[in-house]
Amino acid sequence: MDNREQEEIEAANADEGQTAFQSVGAKLRAKREAEGLSLNEIANRTRVPIRHLEAIEASEYSALPGSTYTVGFTKSYAKALGLDDVAIAAEMRGELEQGGYQGMVARAPAYEPTDPARVPPRWLAWSAAGLAVALVAAYFVWRSFALSPDATPTEPIKTVAEASIKDQPKPDAATAIDPAGEVVIAAREAVWVKIYDADNKRLYEQEMQPGDRFTVPANANNPMIVTGRPQVLDVTIGGKPVPALGTGERSIADVGVSAAALLARTASPSPAPASGAQATGSAAPQMSGTR
Repeated sequence: MDNREQEEIEAANADEGQTAFQSVGAKLRAKREAEGLSLNEIANRTRVPIRHLEAIEASEYSALPGSTYTVGFTKSYAKALGLDDVAIAAEMRGELEQGGYQGMVARAPAYEPTDPARVPPRWLAWSAAGLAVALVAAYFVWRSFALSPDATPTEPIKTVAEASIKDQPKPDAATAIDPAGEVVIAAREAVWVKIYDADNKRLYEQEMQPGDRFTVPANANNPMIVTGRPQVLDVTIGGKPVPALGTGERSIADVGVSAAALLARTASPSPAPASGAQATGSAAPQMSGTR
């Protein structure tokens, strides 16, 4: 082999070595193109500005904001393509050192103009602000009603209870109630009852069972009742129903149960007796007691 052939072989080997070298940016661009991705897609994945990605691919490191940023951008680029970002970052550091860019100081960042597609429309911002104001106003209105002394949590219960009493049949207006008639208190359900007079003398005290009845003495001195469930008591004067003693919303006490006191009350229309059989069953002993 003469000298000329030797020189040609060495030149070919040198050209092959130069061809084999590929910059980090070229590797990233080749991988991106092989994946069929655009620089816009890479920018969306990495949040790195497109002009910086273009500079990395072209190895134009002077256009990048310092070596630290260059390595970081390159690492994000590699990770977005599924490459070994640590190895790629090491290659970039070596490439920067060989090119004299290793100690490159970061320049003042050039801020990218805001992408209008990523900024919410102005009407949406105003709508959100208006909704927030409306929610705050609604809260204060609710709070003012909640703290009002007239607003009580038992109002719905009271309304339902009063409605149930109003739905009960009214006494026959054509038939007057005798103010001298016997006052009888009958229980539809188990309920504790105490009846006493103006001198606090106990006339009756026990837990009445369904069907139990008590006749208030006609000569009692202003008889009164205390009970926790007045809505389950049926009261009659001379066998005729009178308004209920209460709705059950709360206990009652010192409520007069004489005929005069019951007739003077201005409550809701009275409920009907629990059943005709009970009213009939009690008539006989009451009449016999009167006799």
